[in-house]
Amino acid sequence: MAYNLLQGKKGIIFGALDEKSIAWKVAQRAREEGAEFVLTNAPLAMRMGEIKKLAEECQAQIIPADATSVEDLTNLFTQSQEILGGKIDFVLHSIGMSPNIRKGKSYGDLNYEWFQKTLDVSALSFHKVMHVAEKLDAMNEWGSILALSYIAAQRVFPDYTDMAQAKAMLESIARSYGQRFAKLKKVRVNTISQSPTKTTAGTGVGGFDAFYDYADKMSPLGNASAEDCANYCLTLFSDLTRMVTMQNLLHDGGFSSVGISEEIVAQMSK
Repeated sequence: MAYNLLQGKKGIIFGALDEKSIAWKVAQRAREEGAEFVLTNAPLAMRMGEIKKLAEECQAQIIPADATSVEDLTNLFTQSQEILGGKIDFVLHSIGMSPNIRKGKSYGDLNYEWFQKTLDVSALSFHKVMHVAEKLDAMNEWGSILALSYIAAQRVFPDYTDMAQAKAMLESIARSYGQRFAKLKKVRVNTISQSPTKTTAGTGVGGFDAFYDYADKMSPLGNASAEDCANYCLTLFSDLTRMVTMQNLLHDGGFSSVGISEEIVAQMSK
């Protein structure tokens, strides 16, 4: 059901790879709620994914951009304003990648060059996005910038390795740039700490099925789906949350507040 929450708003959505992607669901729902937007992803990710299909469905243009490149981001924000006919109201940063995880490196045996790549792609790119948006004065007042995080920023999860540091940095950048952007343009900046979600990236983490099942048994409401996360993103892009900024917002079915659940007790007692 649509509520016209984003009627007249213009945005940029990073990271829609395929139908499993949270960014993909956000784009579909944003379109239903009246938004116009540009889709973007790194050229390599675009070749691997199905973003053209989403662009056709949402009547959106695609601008390839490497989010670690200030030059690419400058082109992205410049072209997006030309295409959309004005400044930007919302940005979704749904980007994360760890070469160490892809190569199966344990936490005690990280490749440090790859570690730096993890931080650059998964966290520092968020700073670069906002840096470029500020320098180009590309954001409308009361705009909303959002990134997707995970509770491994605060807790230890096996096999999540250097992505845990990347998510911690991502959340810190949201706070620091959130203060700056609020003072400059009343733009709000937040992160959503989402339940384990069966995306292409998520399922690439070792032991993901165990992560997912454990969280589902711990959460009173169960794991939040990609569709639920998309709906939450829309509320944060809308005018209904104008005073929410610099927050890491937990969207996890209650997982983060539970010490142990009856389901886990029952399973451990067998």
